[in-house]
Amino acid sequence: MASYVRTGPVTTWYEEHGDGEPLVLLHGGLVDARFFEPNLEPLAERFHVYTPERRGHGHTADVEGPITYQLMTDDTIAFLDQVVGGPSDLVGHSDGAFVAMLVAIQRPDLVNRLVLISGGFDKSGEAAPDVEFDVDEVVQFLGTAYGEVSPDGEAHFPVVVAKIGELMENEPHVDIAELGKIRARSLVMFSDDDLVTLEHAVAMFDAIPGAELAVVPGTSHFLTQEKPHLVNALVLDFLTNEPVPTVAPIRRAQEESTSPQP
Repeated sequence: MASYVRTGPVTTWYEEHGDGEPLVLLHGGLVDARFFEPNLEPLAERFHVYTPERRGHGHTADVEGPITYQLMTDDTIAFLDQVVGGPSDLVGHSDGAFVAMLVAIQRPDLVNRLVLISGGFDKSGEAAPDVEFDVDEVVQFLGTAYGEVSPDGEAHFPVVVAKIGELMENEPHVDIAELGKIRARSLVMFSDDDLVTLEHAVAMFDAIPGAELAVVPGTSHFLTQEKPHLVNALVLDFLTNEPVPTVAPIRRAQEESTSPQP
């Protein structure tokens, strides 16, 4: 069922699927909730899934001004406060993963478990930093899909693409120490051929307290669609099971020995 909610200056579109504990899916940049079609049904069998679309994406109209990660984070926090009304699990891909990470840092009370798929924390981790963002190429590739659902119409898509291009030119930049503020149980997931380096992925895994790491083999930044069966299995295992006591902990043994005692 599709609904709208006013989140500050944005009228946010979202759908709800399934029953159970709340889970919010946060799509990547320049796409919309349809991107999660290969993943939605398995998740909705276990959770009450919300699929909000951010400003200028999907069914949610664009608004005046730039699109920044902080503005999208503010919109998402407002959505969680007003619609979910309490903590939920967050699963984000790409830009959605970065937004989910900022929510977990800034409003830890709103996040139970956190799944960050293919979203780095700083531009220094880009795997192909010299590749230019081509607005015309993106418009040609994604414009028709945008026009199918956007209230602004396909003709507005170049405006949104230019805003995202500016965002990508300047962000993200988060001090790695900020990741240490995340208190939610977290899964960091990347492909083995992603838009950020594996070194960056491991640095992110190391920086988030108690995080778990998954690298999906033989995939790219679009791993949720390329191997949905494997991505879904990893996400569901993380969200529905408690951590197992490992036989030979090394990293986690060190974390436990240095964690503050109650």
